[in-house]
Amino acid sequence: MTRESDSTSRDHDAQPAADAGSDTRLQRSNRRVAIAVFGGVVAMTGMAYAAVPLYELFCQVTGYGGTTQRAEASFGEVIDRKITVRFDGNVNAALPWKFGPEVRSVTLKMGETTQMAYSATNQGAAATVGTSTFNVTPFEAGAYFNKIDCFCFTEQPLASGESVEMPVVFFVDPDMDKDPKLKHIKEITLSYTFFPAKQPETPVAARSDATGTRDNL
Repeated sequence: MTRESDSTSRDHDAQPAADAGSDTRLQRSNRRVAIAVFGGVVAMTGMAYAAVPLYELFCQVTGYGGTTQRAEASFGEVIDRKITVRFDGNVNAALPWKFGPEVRSVTLKMGETTQMAYSATNQGAAATVGTSTFNVTPFEAGAYFNKIDCFCFTEQPLASGESVEMPVVFFVDPDMDKDPKLKHIKEITLSYTFFPAKQPETPVAARSDATGTRDNL
């Protein structure tokens, strides 16, 4: 009886110790899971903030979605293969402008630098400010379409009835000729769309007081 009692006593004493050890392991496991979840949330938050600039960088590098490239100057290499570039202009309905290219198309050799222009006229009764977005089609050609000078993403103010000419200087990278997916491409379309940006602020010197006189500030 004594041996059985001692054995039973040891079993009872070991059970709380086992339970305590199990609880400790469970707490450690829960902490690891919590730390992993927190780290995942932090990482996802960082990715969310970085998504837009990373996407823009991805588009610029790959030409994804018809995004063109920026260049300080042409590469200097010109090859015999010719490409026709067509120009398209559109205006958002909220902007009372007439906007379009001065020429509809131009044919040039790959690597050859060319300048053309778009023109815009404010047909509204008040001054307005516009800004443009752009792309090229086919989208795959965006990686090879290089703009040296462009008015895209620049705020353009126009008084009522005012017109402006906006130049575009560009070239098509000769490396396009080495791309087997674009061997059949003979035309590229460059398209701009203008949207309203903001209303121009009235200069302080042009504001009138209640008597109709201007402030002299």
